[in-house]
Formats: sequence, C-alpha cells, structure tokens
Amino acid sequence: MAVLIAPSLLSADFLNLEREIDMLNQSEADLLHLDVMDGVFVPNISFGFPVIEQIAPRAKKPLDVHLMIVDPDRYIDRFRKAGADWITVHYEACTHLNRTLQSIRSAGAGAGVALNPHTPVHLLSDILGQLDLVLLMSVNPGFGGQQFIPRTYEKIRELKKMISLTGSQVLIEVDGGVDFENAPKLIHAGADVLVAGNTIFSSTDPAAAISRLKNP
Repeated sequence: MAVLIAPSLLSADFLNLEREIDMLNQSEADLLHLDVMDGVFVPNISFGFPVIEQIAPRAKKPLDVHLMIVDPDRYIDRFRKAGADWITVHYEACTHLNRTLQSIRSAGAGAGVALNPHTPVHLLSDILGQLDLVLLMSVNPGFGGQQFIPRTYEKIRELKKMISLTGSQVLIEVDGGVDFENAPKLIHAGADVLVAGNTIFSSTDPAAAISRLKNP
C-alpha cells in the first residue's frame, strides 16, 4: 500500500481556510488531519466543533481528528456528528481505553490511539485488535515546528512486528517533524500514514510538497 499523506490543518492559513481545503481536495492528500487541543492535556489551544463543522462539508477527503484533550469520552459523539471520520485519542488521557475505543466504533468512526514519545508501544498489545490506527508522536504534542525524535524509527519497527503477529490491519501513523528528509526513512521503517504541517503549508507549492512526500 502506498503511504497516505495527512496534511495538518493546524499549519494552514486560517484566514483563507476554504482556499486551503480546496487545494487539498485537488491534491494527492489522502486525509485531512485536525489537531484538537484543550490547553490542559497539552500546553496549547487549537479549535473545536465549530471549525470542524465548517470544514466537513467542504472537504472531499476523510477527516482524521486527533484529540489531544483530557476526558475525550465526553465528546466522541459530538466529534463524529461534526464530521470526524477517524477519531484518535491519547493512551495517556484514557483511564478506560477499551471503553473509549468501543464508543468510537459505536459512533461509526475509525478508532485510533496516539502515543506520546515517552510511551512504549508494547502497552498496546492487548488492544491492537480494536484499533484501526496507531498514531506515534515523533515530537512532544502541543506545538508545530519541533525537532523530530529519532527514536520514532525503532518504535515504528517494534509496532510493525506486533501488528504482524496479530494478523491485524492496523495503520501506523506518524505525526511531528515529518519532512522530505525523514519521510523515506519513516516509510521504510513501516509507517503507513504521514502527518505533515509546516513542511506542506510553508512550501511555495503545497500540492507539490504533498506529492513529494507521497512519492519520495
């Protein structure tokens, strides 16, 4: 399977968001990645339901919603109704992760779990069968433009082995510091989905940047 590219709208031009979405619709992007931050789980605040509700009808690509929030269970149904196709919660934020994943599935969305850089992948061994994707953070969550953490390559390889042993079809997504240099290495290590923000939206030709990431 060719790698999927999920541009992070956190880096888009919000004064011209409709134009940015139209560009992504016409590009080789596969998903639109939406980072929801609450200022509690991570030291930053981004956007919530009103913005997603405006994006959803305009977007022609699935919405990949990454919840960097505490107590995500309270909002699963609302994010699904707002337009989320995939909903990813943080392992570190969920006391009853099994129940949270069941709620995401029951709402009709793809279920994902994100791991912060310090969280080992073996902690997911009991729930891989309930997942559609695992999001490995390759920077500390909360802000864009951070330096990529090289340990991510080994975590991808470890997770890929776990997935192979279970015979599941879980996708491995990587978010943080993804650029033209490390993208081929991430794909080689076993990544299925690359999230990129600054690399795409700071380019003079974002659509070409997406194509370059997708076809290194």
